[in-house]
Amino acid sequence: MEVFRRSFLYFLSILGVLTVLFIGLSFTHIPYKAYHHLSAPHFALNQPPSYILILGGAGMPSADGLQRTHFAAAIAKIYPEANIIIAHTGNFQKKDSIKQLRLMAHELVIKEVDTTRIGFEFMGTNTYTQAKNVFLKTKDAPLLVVTSPEHMLRAILTLRKAGFSNVGGVPTFETPINEESLRKRVLSDDISENVALRYNIWSYMIYEIKVLREYTAISYYWLMEWI
Repeated sequence: MEVFRRSFLYFLSILGVLTVLFIGLSFTHIPYKAYHHLSAPHFALNQPPSYILILGGAGMPSADGLQRTHFAAAIAKIYPEANIIIAHTGNFQKKDSIKQLRLMAHELVIKEVDTTRIGFEFMGTNTYTQAKNVFLKTKDAPLLVVTSPEHMLRAILTLRKAGFSNVGGVPTFETPINEESLRKRVLSDDISENVALRYNIWSYMIYEIKVLREYTAISYYWLMEWI
């Protein structure tokens, strides 16, 4: 019983330290810098892409899916010669299982992307298998990846491991509302003077969770020799 009590107190101590560290980091810029590092800014593509690869993520309709198709449609207009590949698991023999692919393609079409430019990779069930199944005419063709910021580094490293040598990325960063706009929207005289601080703390806590989860995934991919 005494051993159990000591173990429980030890566990609570560790949990307390981690909680203080988690909250303390949210008052610094470290979570954002770690999050930004995962967006792989050093892997920019320095030439027009032949292919734009949209990694499906949570599919549609979701904030993640809408962000990725929104960015991809904008890029497609800049590079009208580039073909687009939507990577999301599905089975074309069963209509229900390709609903996410069709919705993402439809989102591109209503943003004036020609259907003849859109292709699909539906065999992969995760980043690794999607990278293994993406088909390009040549693996050194310029490939531009569109995915969420925290997923970009793992996606590019996995694609490079799969043999694609000319890969860059466009992370789907959100555009936050600035403090002054927020004040005008709420139209309140008693709004706190620390709006930016309060919202940054919550945002940075979310960044911490995303960064921790993604580095766990990167560690797993490294152990599996997928990156």
